[in-house]
Amino acid sequence: QSPVVESGGGLVQPGESVTLSCTASFTLQWYSVGWFRQAPGKEREGVACISPTGDHTNYEDFVKGRFTISRDNTANTVNLRMNSLSPEDTAVYYCASSVGCATFDEPTDFRNWGQGTRVTVSS
Repeated sequence: QSPVVESGGGLVQPGESVTLSCTASFTLQWYSVGWFRQAPGKEREGVACISPTGDHTNYEDFVKGRFTISRDNTANTVNLRMNSLSPEDTAVYYCASSVGCATFDEPTDFRNWGQGTRVTVSS
């Protein structure tokens, strides 16, 4: 069983929004948490990251202004709100934990990966 579980993916139309959730079997509040994605035929890439207290966030340029990462430590959950989706956002989205977000674009610096949740953006 994966230490983290992602949910919320599905089929959405271009321009629509979706919120992904990440929960864990361990206490997430001690860790930075990153969201990543892997599109068909492409390498896994970083999307966003949030510090343990939620006061610092990082985003890749291609999602700035469209995606918002947030966390609810009382619920042991980290969410990714994705707006204005386009077909280029189609991918399997993963969350994972790390000691910090300084290298959030480096999946190898993160641990405790889930199975991912698939987001398909298509009309």
